[in-house]
Amino acid sequence: MKSKSSIFVFISVLMLTLVLGGCKASRKLSKSNKSYEIGEYYRSIEQYRKTYRKTKNRAVKAEIQFRIAEAYKYIGEYKRAATFYKTAIVRGYSDPIAILHYADVLRADQEYDEAIANYQKYLKTNPGDQHALNGIASCDRTPNWLENPTRFQIEDLKSLNSKASDFAGVYPGGHENQIVFTSSREGATGRRDSPITGQLYGDIFHSYFDKQKGRWEKPSLIDENLTVDTGDDEGAASFDSRGTTMYFTRCRYDKTKSMGAEIYTSSETGGTWSEPVKVALGGDSLLIAHPSLSADGRTLYFVSDMPGGFGGKDIWKAEGAPGAWGKPVNLGPAINTPGNEMFPFIRDNGELYFSSDFRVGMGGLDIFKAVKNDKGQWEVENMKAPINSPGDDFAIYFVPGEDRGLFSTNRKGTRGDDIFSFVLPPKIFEIDGNVVDKETGNRLKNATIRLIGTDGTMLRLNANNGKFKFRLNPETEYVVAAFKKGYLNAKANETTIGLKDSKTFDVSLALTPTDAPIRVDNIYYQFGKWDLLPASKNALDSLVQILVQNPTVTIELMAHTDCRGDAKFNFELSQKRAESVVNYLVANGISPARLVAKGYGETAPKTVTRKLAQKYNFLKRGEELTCNFINKLPTEEEQEICHQINRRTEFRVLSTDYREKFTPSPKE
Repeated sequence: MKSKSSIFVFISVLMLTLVLGGCKASRKLSKSNKSYEIGEYYRSIEQYRKTYRKTKNRAVKAEIQFRIAEAYKYIGEYKRAATFYKTAIVRGYSDPIAILHYADVLRADQEYDEAIANYQKYLKTNPGDQHALNGIASCDRTPNWLENPTRFQIEDLKSLNSKASDFAGVYPGGHENQIVFTSSREGATGRRDSPITGQLYGDIFHSYFDKQKGRWEKPSLIDENLTVDTGDDEGAASFDSRGTTMYFTRCRYDKTKSMGAEIYTSSETGGTWSEPVKVALGGDSLLIAHPSLSADGRTLYFVSDMPGGFGGKDIWKAEGAPGAWGKPVNLGPAINTPGNEMFPFIRDNGELYFSSDFRVGMGGLDIFKAVKNDKGQWEVENMKAPINSPGDDFAIYFVPGEDRGLFSTNRKGTRGDDIFSFVLPPKIFEIDGNVVDKETGNRLKNATIRLIGTDGTMLRLNANNGKFKFRLNPETEYVVAAFKKGYLNAKANETTIGLKDSKTFDVSLALTPTDAPIRVDNIYYQFGKWDLLPASKNALDSLVQILVQNPTVTIELMAHTDCRGDAKFNFELSQKRAESVVNYLVANGISPARLVAKGYGETAPKTVTRKLAQKYNFLKRGEELTCNFINKLPTEEEQEICHQINRRTEFRVLSTDYREKFTPSPKE
């Protein structure tokens, strides 16, 4: 994990540095503590190391180890922080906060089991602590989020990013040929390294996309006259809808005290930016930062620790207009937590995005999405992987009206804070189908396919080669049906309702030829009787559906027995069994005019079909299963199989031109 930007660290820890200013320390620690307490973490680490080598006091050594760990944590060096937290704990550092923060950095380094153990250890001293409970929940969920990412696709803008910190990218006015971002790269106006991160102070840069080369041009300062970019820390810019008015954060530093973070605005005319003007938002705070202007320009969202908040840094808003902003309003506990909420972005559709280090998440900072429900209440959800990672993810930006944009991250594989692009590809739903002969398995040529959807879709095509394809709409139920002369119709039901990812439906419609008897499997009777058993219901209901899908056919329902027993009894039994099936069909809405019941007893032994020959290797296609044939089979098992095949219920199509007769109501 590489260093965070100085403006990022400055804002995220400003409140803490003011509190630590009153901590007592030994004289040997005074110089180191002074750097630490004003947020000079990079500088304080080396000073603490020198002090550590000169002291012999075990308690002081433990405190130094803890302070070094905290400093590394604030600048994003989590692995190094973990080493020093562990040493501080072993040396007896008494404040349990070391255990909590140790668990945090272990989690950021994906050491989930060890992190959970330390969260649980901390909970023994602070039962019910929400920070620790959220940490455990994060450890449990993050592996699954990493293994099952959302549909977002991300890309590191390598041609733009540098070895320094690059973050908070936006397209002014939504024009994607220009990007504006914050960077501490070479060329920034700062003349010395930040004591916070060891990098240069940040400035606002811009770059144009070279379409011919397919990459971003070399970035330069957004303001050549240096009215916007100064020796202080500037960044986190937000623009109005035209891209000509910019709001940004300016952080000022002094060797002895923090001078705060403030929001400034500047306007561009003819390629020149005006002298920035401080935005008056009121409130008693040294921290007002991370502006985000609504699409209509009437609401300004920002971060502050002013009184009336819920934790460290909260997200606030002010309504009005430039130069006349109203009283700041905290967004409340639905958005803000006891931790830090930062980098708000208000999308043109009203969705709010922000980063938080307290909620259940994957890393130090995670990006969250907030949408208002029907009652006007915010509902917040983690954006999960790949937008979020075990590192810090922040400063998301959406192109107006599009499901794509930019965000910043210092995840593994980056060279610091890097800018990534993202896109949410549209969900694509398709039916990729084929229509086949149910008996032969071969594709059927020239079948007609129809697609009917609950959204009003009514499509028809000819499957020339037995294959067909349809594009489907989201949140829709569909019926796809196949028709061909000489075959029964077939259909399938598919739905895209509730699907979160793209999907291709593999649909195979098997059409049954009408020129041969069609077996209805799994129809059961009691031995020697014609009463239908409950286990037959599914098969009979399937037959009902076939007749519903083929409303113009009439059928003969045929029942057969094997050749054992009295021939007359078998004939009468088969007739009653056929009638039982017809009665079931009539009871389920099929017109009796479409049905004929016929019992054949043992007079029509089965002829072996291709499927039967494939299933039973002792049978050959075309053989007739007569009693004489069966009795010659070498084993009782083979004989019994053939008797079972002969005991069957079938139907055959008698006609395909049936029309329901209309009977007019009698006149009153």
